[in-house]
This record gives sequence, structure tokens and C-alpha cells, in this order.
Amino acid sequence: MNNRRRRGIRIRPYTFTGGRTRSRHPLMLQTLVSVADPGTAPPKNLLPESEQIHRLCREARSVAEISAELKIPVGVTQVLISDLADQELIYIHPTITGHSPSENQVLERALRGLERLFQ
Repeated sequence: MNNRRRRGIRIRPYTFTGGRTRSRHPLMLQTLVSVADPGTAPPKNLLPESEQIHRLCREARSVAEISAELKIPVGVTQVLISDLADQELIYIHPTITGHSPSENQVLERALRGLERLFQ
């Protein structure tokens, strides 16, 4: 019964998104996001997780970094970021895709982000 009680207390991450599993914006793991205006505090009406994303993104962060920091699934993170972008609270940086020389920069940024997570 203890397991049942503990499971009942936990909030399922997809309740943060109202069950939505897809974001309205194309967000990949390496997509960088930052707050639109780093000097402003997050609005008071945000979910706690969205408020945390807003605070984390005072510096540009990847979707993967945000997901790992908040310990919530990437799909949930993408939906929450998309919602913040729709409210113009988060800026989604263009993501480099394909096989271009600048893709190495994306991989290097992702590697640096992962190194920061595991230090």
C-alpha cells in the first residue's frame, strides 16, 4: 500500500500540459531558448515548472538541458517552452540542421551543456 500511496501523491508530468504531447513550435534537443527580456521576472500566473524554465533561460539553454535540470520528460518540456513562446516570454533561437560546418558549433554547445550537467 505504501507504493500506491506514493504513486498517488506524485503528479504526472503530462498534467502540466493538459495531456498535450506535441509543441506548436519545432523544438529539437539542441534548440536553444532564452527569455525575451532577461531583466523581467516571470509572471505570477505561470505553472511552477514554467516559472523555473523562465528563470533558467535568463541564459540561453538547450531543450535537453532544461529537461534534465527540471527532471521532466523532453516532450513535456517542449510543450511548456512552446507555451511560453506563444506568450512571448521565451525566445526560440533558430536551430541549425543538416550537414553544414556550423553544425559542429551546435554539437560543441550541446557537449558543453552536458558537461555542465554532470560536473
